[in-house]
Amino acid sequence: MSTAALLLSGGASTRFGGQPKALLPVGDRTSVRRLAEECLAEQADPVVVVVGAHRGPVEHELRGLPVEVVGAEDWYEGRTASIHAGLRAIPEDRDVLLWPVDHPFVSTRTVDTLLAVRQRDLLAVWFIPTFQGRGGHPVLWRSFLRPEILELRPDAPLRSLLPEFGPQVRRVAVEDPGVVANVDTPEQYSVAYDEWQARERE
Repeated sequence: MSTAALLLSGGASTRFGGQPKALLPVGDRTSVRRLAEECLAEQADPVVVVVGAHRGPVEHELRGLPVEVVGAEDWYEGRTASIHAGLRAIPEDRDVLLWPVDHPFVSTRTVDTLLAVRQRDLLAVWFIPTFQGRGGHPVLWRSFLRPEILELRPDAPLRSLLPEFGPQVRRVAVEDPGVVANVDTPEQYSVAYDEWQARERE
């Protein structure tokens, strides 16, 4: 099954004081570069990075990597506007791994698990990692959901589609706090970074 990666880096990082969350350090890499390199290692094709308010710095950070950077001109209308921009750059036959840069501490094992469950569960169409019962990112969906996603309003959350698919939404339990570590503020980032480093040392 062919899988594309869609990395979201289109927001203005308002709650982070305007500092691009894509450029936050995650070990010896930045968030966006770590996500891009992890997806390339998983042989995602293509790897599409959607940019908006901070296009220049993010593009510079990704130099040398075989990724496609796509500008979302209407990024300010909502996250789904960025998803739409990225989807249009992805072939219609690809399943999509959606990974926002504000979830930079996800374990590689979690991505492997999502892809493996997708291979085994042929009835499910949408795969969501969960930690202690809470859903997080990245999420994976099958290629034929593309029309429904493109029909969403730019300001409509992606999760508003979930009731439509009911039991075909597969929640995949993982032992990875990174899937719910959403770094919207400097305080959240600091806590999540320390916890991630502790896990990496184990």
